[in-house]
Amino acid sequence: MATSEATKWPKFAVSVLAALSSSLLLSFIISRRKTKGLIERVRELEASLEASVKNCSAERRGRIRAQQALRKALPQNGTEETKGNSYPMVPIGTVRSCFSTRNGTPRQPVLAPLARACLVLDVSRIPAEAVEGLAEYSHCWILYIFHLNTDLDKLWSQPSRSKFKAKVRVPILQGSKMGVLATRSPHRPCPIGLTVAKVEAVDGHAILLSGVDLVDGTPVLDIKPYLPYSDSIQEATIPKWVVDDHSLVVSSVNFSPDFASSLANCWVEAEKYSLYASPMEFQSLIRQVLLWDIRSLSQRTRPHQAIMENLTNGYTNSNNKSASNNDPDTEIDDGISSGSSSQKASLPRPGDITYHLLLEGIDISYRIDGDSNVVVEKAMLTSSVKNDSRSRSNYMWKK
Repeated sequence: MATSEATKWPKFAVSVLAALSSSLLLSFIISRRKTKGLIERVRELEASLEASVKNCSAERRGRIRAQQALRKALPQNGTEETKGNSYPMVPIGTVRSCFSTRNGTPRQPVLAPLARACLVLDVSRIPAEAVEGLAEYSHCWILYIFHLNTDLDKLWSQPSRSKFKAKVRVPILQGSKMGVLATRSPHRPCPIGLTVAKVEAVDGHAILLSGVDLVDGTPVLDIKPYLPYSDSIQEATIPKWVVDDHSLVVSSVNFSPDFASSLANCWVEAEKYSLYASPMEFQSLIRQVLLWDIRSLSQRTRPHQAIMENLTNGYTNSNNKSASNNDPDTEIDDGISSGSSSQKASLPRPGDITYHLLLEGIDISYRIDGDSNVVVEKAMLTSSVKNDSRSRSNYMWKK
């Protein structure tokens, strides 16, 4: 009996070992097949990736060649539809500024710290994430287009046929000319402007700015943060005629006794869209703007001629503000009206000429005497504001 059981155990062990061997062999065969299939799949993916890389490289070379050919073809065969579109210079936003017209807009930024604007970005092109982090900077650079220049049509002409002026009149040189690229004139070979502004706040697609010199409606091409360590060069030098920039500073700015009441009447309507919290704050803006002589060169040198020409032509519209104080070589006498009817028979004295400044659609009339003393007379709401349905309520500085 014992001998029979002892004989069974070796046979059982052999059977178990045989079964294990068969199982291991089967597992090995299956694993090998899977590994072989994975290796083949990896090779297929590598081949596909290599083909994709080659295709992308070929497409990139094709795009580069096409872009190069396009840049060569456009200047030669440009049409009215393709002119100016050699590069993707599409505005990314529009400025909503306190300066309703070019007349009165400061010639340089930071001259009027209270000058405010809201840069509204194009939501279809610029996602809100694009301005993330901008609010951490105190200032930013703004590249924009001088869209109100009256000579933009000249830029479409060939250089040999263009009437573009290489030299412009400089206000602080009393009309003497200087090379356009040595000035900040808006009349440039490419009508692109550069300015710096203080970043007050960033709210979605709206950027609140102050210390601006931008007219309302200005198209913006780009925004860049101001970096003091690279943007401010301590050893930089400038010409003497730029250093001596005090000829445009007025002696004083005063307000007539009736000005406060006239501004209060305007504020009933203006408060709805104004960038300012109160009439007093708005009046401070007026003072800052008029502390510099904002008149164009023509207004300062030939005001009597302008009055006589207007009277001769029967043209006495006191709201003509078509020219720009930012245009140093402008020949248009804008923003001037004559005095009373009793003064029309003879040439008016310096203090008898009324000038006009348009801020947020409010017409500010003022006079300036021969000693550069400014007297602000009254404020009047213009019809354009009454008919303007645009709302700025989301972009106001309300304290």
